[in-house]
Parts: sequence; C-alpha cells; structure tokens
Amino acid sequence: MTSDSRSVVSRPQRADARRNFDALLAAAREAFATDGAGASLEGIARRAGVNIATLYRNFPTRQHLFETTYLDDVSAMARLADELADRDPWDALETWLRHFVGYAATKRAVYDAIAHREAMFVTGRDIIHAAGRPLLARAQAAGAARSDVTFDDVLFLINGVSGANFVENAQRDRVLQMALDGIRPRC
Repeated sequence: MTSDSRSVVSRPQRADARRNFDALLAAAREAFATDGAGASLEGIARRAGVNIATLYRNFPTRQHLFETTYLDDVSAMARLADELADRDPWDALETWLRHFVGYAATKRAVYDAIAHREAMFVTGRDIIHAAGRPLLARAQAAGAARSDVTFDDVLFLINGVSGANFVENAQRDRVLQMALDGIRPRC
C-alpha cells in the first residue's frame, strides 16, 4: 500500500463484519455510479442493509469510503484479468473491457472527491495497465485484435463510451459493441 492510501480501511476479519463491509462497498459502488460523489451515506447504509453506525464503524469518513471503493475496484479489475488468463484471447479482452465500463463509472464519480490523492490514481492506473495490457497483447498475438492499437488507445475508446450519457442501457451496449468491433482486425 502506498503512503497515500494509508487512510483506506482494511477488510474486517470476522465473517459477519466482512459481509457488512462488502455489502457497504457494493452499495457505495452502485450509489456513486448512479448518484455521483454526493450520494447519501444514509442511503448507502440502507442499500447495504445495515445501519449508519455500521457504515461509520467501517468507514470513519466519506473520504475513507471513496478511497476504499476506488482501490477495491482497481483490485477487482486486476483479479478479473488474472481469472481470464486462460480464456480465449478475444473473449478475455472483451469480458475485461465490459467490466472496465462499470469500473470507469465508479471512478468518474469519486475522482473529484479524491483527486487531491494523485498518487492513489497513479497507483490505480498502473495496476489497471498491468492487468489489461497483457490481455490486449494476447488478443493481438492471436490475431483477434488489431496490431496497430495500443492499450492506451483502447482505454481512451472505452472511457469515451463509459463517459457518455446514454438514454438506456441497450444504447450503451450497442455503442460499446461498436467500439469493441473497432478493436478487431479489419477484414
């Protein structure tokens, strides 16, 4: 853990406390993605099925909740890349990028709230690149992805999709599919 992430709280050891902690992170992730950084902490606690005291016991400040949610999402993206390592190269890359869209929505919501923690974002970016770059390289080596694109190109493309204000999820999925089609080799 970097010195800038010292305030991020640790996952509890007891099973019931871990369930509450994980439920709070899931609820925060959902609330930040839909309501932005100003999402109600009371609403997050309700969504998680716990009382507000449990939220504050786990996350003493809103800042702790922002930072822990962000770093948990980064870790989840890295774990997913590892889990996809044995799958078909294109399927692995596409699955990871589809999950990246959800990650990007939460990241955008908390970015302003923790932007002063620049080192945290640099660390997160490095972890994301280390996780996703090999997936693109495998897809390129298998001929399933264009050889003339870089991982940064792909992230800009997917970030563009994730940042748009779509009318409905089906529209987002269509646009994401068009972006993914653009990563595939030209016939």
